[in-house]
Amino acid sequence: MPVSKNIRPFHTVLVANRGEIALRVLRTVRRLGYGSVAVYSEADRSSPHVQAADRAVCIGPAAPAQSYLNIEAILAAARLAEADAVHPGYGFLSENDAFADAVDAAGLVFIGPSGENIRAMGNKAGAKRLMQAAGMPCIPGYEGEDQNDETFVREAERIGYPIMCKAAAGGGGRGMRLVLQACDLPAALASARSEARTAFGSAELILERAVVAPRHVEIQLLADSHGHVVHLGERDCSVQRRHQKVIEEAPSPAVNAVLRQRMGEAAVHSARTLGYIGAGTMEFLLDADGQFYFMEMNTRLQVEHAVTEAITGLDLVEWQLRVAAGEALPFAQEDIQLDGHAIEVRLTAEDVPAGFLPQTGPVLRWRPPVAHDVRIDSALVEGGEVSPHYDSMVAKLVAHGRDREEARRKLLSAVRHCVLLGLPSNQGFLADCLSDAVFVEGVGVHTGFVAERMGLPPSAPLPSMRTVALAALAAQVHHLPCDAQGHLQAPALAQGQAMGLLQWGEQRWHYRIRATSVPHGPDQGADHSTAWEVQCTALGSVAPASTSASTSSETFAATSLTPNTHTTTLTHVQWLDGVRSELALECQGLREQICTARTDSGVHLFHAGRAWIFECPPTHRAEGPEAGSGAVLAPLTARVLQVMVTPGQRVQAGERLLVLEAMKMEHTLTAPFTGVVRELLAQAGGQALKGALLLQIEAEAA
Repeated sequence: MPVSKNIRPFHTVLVANRGEIALRVLRTVRRLGYGSVAVYSEADRSSPHVQAADRAVCIGPAAPAQSYLNIEAILAAARLAEADAVHPGYGFLSENDAFADAVDAAGLVFIGPSGENIRAMGNKAGAKRLMQAAGMPCIPGYEGEDQNDETFVREAERIGYPIMCKAAAGGGGRGMRLVLQACDLPAALASARSEARTAFGSAELILERAVVAPRHVEIQLLADSHGHVVHLGERDCSVQRRHQKVIEEAPSPAVNAVLRQRMGEAAVHSARTLGYIGAGTMEFLLDADGQFYFMEMNTRLQVEHAVTEAITGLDLVEWQLRVAAGEALPFAQEDIQLDGHAIEVRLTAEDVPAGFLPQTGPVLRWRPPVAHDVRIDSALVEGGEVSPHYDSMVAKLVAHGRDREEARRKLLSAVRHCVLLGLPSNQGFLADCLSDAVFVEGVGVHTGFVAERMGLPPSAPLPSMRTVALAALAAQVHHLPCDAQGHLQAPALAQGQAMGLLQWGEQRWHYRIRATSVPHGPDQGADHSTAWEVQCTALGSVAPASTSASTSSETFAATSLTPNTHTTTLTHVQWLDGVRSELALECQGLREQICTARTDSGVHLFHAGRAWIFECPPTHRAEGPEAGSGAVLAPLTARVLQVMVTPGQRVQAGERLLVLEAMKMEHTLTAPFTGVVRELLAQAGGQALKGALLLQIEAEAA
């Protein structure tokens, strides 16, 4: 179908986004010689993307609705900075047809498809009807205008369970629920509608038959304004949690040349039918028999575009810019060659064992891996923070190799050397996925991989006794004097000893550190160094300070150790930097290096490829409420979206109490046991800090 949009040369590009994607777009914008403009919220005033642009304009407060989603503010910034083109990045307004139309109406060039294209593909129901008309295979489902629950119940019976309930107006896993049986459908509809309304401004839903153990495979497209459309091969995005992508790779281990041609031709034909212009992605489910089904089209740059760039040698942002300026694609389909294999992981700030709960907080240490032949896209800054206002993804790591195994090996090594301290992240979980036997083999991966191989939620490994000993040492030595070479000096320890407590999850250790002077050197003579004897006693599992309600994703329960005492002797302990973050040491002949940061409440440690957060509770302190107290705490910093109970109300175990919203996701808290709500401190629309008391439930008398 014919489309219209401003397509002409331009000189200055405003990037209507933030963080790593803004930096990534700005990199190409500046390489091609265009002027660059960044926009930022008040929370992002000092962010790297602001510094990377020629000019920058503040567009409002931290809340996205008042800044990055404010169309008028962005257009005003373009006028102020004299930009004549706008790149939306991904997320925020990148798939907002009203924004594309507004940019076009303002006489600017929108570096993306037309508003008509975005509208056509922006609603899943309408997109599916268009694709079916174009001959694209689609999953059986319901995309009707009647949104009554009775209609959905009837249609679900017609389609057959299991089914997927999806937001019609958006993607990214938001507003999506898997329903296994009819009795679960009403609750799934209510939950999906609420999340869809919050994320996309529309509560419209569709139903689709759930494809059992599918792969998620997508085709990257490029189309110019001269009628040329090509595909750049496929990406496999099957490793997901909460229907959101975690690991992406290109090409797919499950796609051969014949299937690639079939999927590519279907995607190109559909894009040509739409009159599509720009970069876009057709997403498919691929079943075990090689049959593919259209899911949706993303009318923007994808998070995972870097793996396609790695195997094709093309800069997708460059071709977005060139197409928007009116250039024709200079290559035909047969010119596109795939070189080797690329894999990408998304590093996110989230508590994996707690059900992938997004986390906010300070970035105490950020040390991306070096010399690993890996591309890193990030806007993290050591000393900065991860904000509750934006997405939990903080970096992408991309490895390219001659084959899949080389790419996987490079990426695994890089992930194991990627240091983020200050708040929980999925770094260790990513390493576990990349080293899993099924992922290594490749063919057996599907969208249920995480649940099948890692568990939901994935359990966290217990720290080794060496890790505990290093944490104890790090907890005590940050302020000790050292010599000119950074070697720690023992005399500052009172009588050569220190003691304290460490806690990780529900496991607690008592430690005692004793410093002694030992000879070293060729003759073991007068030259002495300090040996640190760290004795750690596991105290077993301790009752949590309070009982939080369970969330809609399963909660974490640590496995306790059998109480025991373990002694570790550390020598040649030396600070390697002036800010005391890198510590080198020797243990039983093994020389290794750790990264650490000390806070008032604990010690953060990166050791043996993983980040650990240990609390340092006072040796003597009054304990909080015992387990079973009924104190419902906020599991993360979030906005209170909905309160379902009132003071004095009787609730059943597992009954929904509140809904929290953070980083574009909803989190439902349920009653830990049957009882009565005695105190309610939360109110809809309010903010809740992590650990804050939301309500108190009193158990019924036996």
